[in-house]
Amino acid sequence: MTPGHALRVVLRPNLSSTRPNIICIKPSPSFRGVSVFIERAGELELLVTDGGPPGQQVFCFRADGPPWPAIYLQSSPKRDGAWSRTMMGFRYELLANRSAPPSLGQTGIQASCRPCSDTELLMAICSSDFVIRGSIRNVSHNTIRQTSTVEVSASRMYWQRSGVFEPQAVGSASSQPGSSWHGQILTLLQCHVKPGDGEFLFTGSEHFGEAWLGCAPRYKHFLSVYQAAWAARRNSCDFPLD
Repeated sequence: MTPGHALRVVLRPNLSSTRPNIICIKPSPSFRGVSVFIERAGELELLVTDGGPPGQQVFCFRADGPPWPAIYLQSSPKRDGAWSRTMMGFRYELLANRSAPPSLGQTGIQASCRPCSDTELLMAICSSDFVIRGSIRNVSHNTIRQTSTVEVSASRMYWQRSGVFEPQAVGSASSQPGSSWHGQILTLLQCHVKPGDGEFLFTGSEHFGEAWLGCAPRYKHFLSVYQAAWAARRNSCDFPLD
């Protein structure tokens, strides 16, 4: 409530044996009146400033080293000097490198726009938050967020961590023959994603209720890669082929 006061918040998982090395913070849309600092080797670095970007932006930073990662929430001085209650909110995720999202903040953690190698593809079907088979309905671009949104109609849902993809009502105006799921997948604008015909296998990670694109080969290419790995006993996990 008093300008200049701060809270030190230690971010740690429920399991003490799990140590994240990447922290992502997403301020609420009403975020104001507070600046967020991260603690590195006893020093504070500004992560989010009061009056900064809107709440759609995600800020990620590395949290290497033995101490648990900590952030400071510091209230901003009021121009008239009066005391007032400041309320703010944010969501956070504690991640390992394997599940790190594309950077939308200041960390330099960048998603690769190149196609996945065969090895990366075989790992993606085993470790991704979602794996679906379907087609691209549309691609739109957001220059403010620097993201592209891929609208997907899926004929087969293999798995998903949460409810990012929803069942599609049969006979709806947007439904396509053979599709039973629909949803949106995000990727970076710099990847220049374009609509394409045919069937794809979409994989990726989920962050803050959004799906982020990982490997997305054409389904026929995936079949050839998986079957070759199966014959050579190099597949990382069993995958249903039907």
